[in-house]
Amino acid sequence: MIKVARNRKKRVENENHERWLITYADLITLLLIFFVIMYAMSQVDTKKYEVLAQSLNLEYTKSESIMPQGAGVLGSLNPAQANEGNLKEDDNKDKKEQVDKEVQLNELREKQFQDLMEKIQQYIQQQNLQSQIFVANTSRGINVTLNDLFLFDLGRADLKRDAYPILDKLSTLLPTLDSVISIEGHTDNVPLATGSLFKDNWRLSSERSLSVLRYFTDTMGLEPKKFMSSAFADTHPVADNSTPENRSKNRRVEIIVLREAPQQ
Repeated sequence: MIKVARNRKKRVENENHERWLITYADLITLLLIFFVIMYAMSQVDTKKYEVLAQSLNLEYTKSESIMPQGAGVLGSLNPAQANEGNLKEDDNKDKKEQVDKEVQLNELREKQFQDLMEKIQQYIQQQNLQSQIFVANTSRGINVTLNDLFLFDLGRADLKRDAYPILDKLSTLLPTLDSVISIEGHTDNVPLATGSLFKDNWRLSSERSLSVLRYFTDTMGLEPKKFMSSAFADTHPVADNSTPENRSKNRRVEIIVLREAPQQ
């Protein structure tokens, strides 16, 4: 019995003596696997990684995403997308600055129009011309309406001397705005008398408009390219032509400082 126990004890001692080799071998194997994995991770295919990143980002940016505004979690991983976002932000900033600049210019221009109208109104009041000249700020621009008998004799298109002072005053004010000035002639619906210098009201309204235009350009030396002339005869009445008073209102010349340049 004693011999058997000694043999058993000897086998146990032999077995314990060899187990450390197994543990050591396992450790070496695990370290090898660990370094192989680390090396493999350092050699990731960049293209495959970008495809994976885009796919994941698409999933996270869907409407059901829990991220704020569907921003996703990988948005910063794509340099192209980040650069595109910066370009859009810069573009929006430029557009806002452009809009703000246009608003400021429009406000300045409107103030110039208002100042022009106030100066003309002041001159009209100082000269007691309220019954002969009317000025208004309309959607087209500043409209200065002059009665035909203030400018011309009946049935004629030669300017009276009494009209010179107001035209001289306007010639000093009109260049303050970079605008086109439309000079428009109008008549009533009464046909011209036999033997008139003009064939009809179309011709009369045209010659009256041109007389005012030529005074500004030829006499006062204003730039011709800033002016345009139109004739409307009796097609644009401001009152019914059934009474002499209304017909007098329709016979007029309008000087309009336009807000917008006419289309060519």
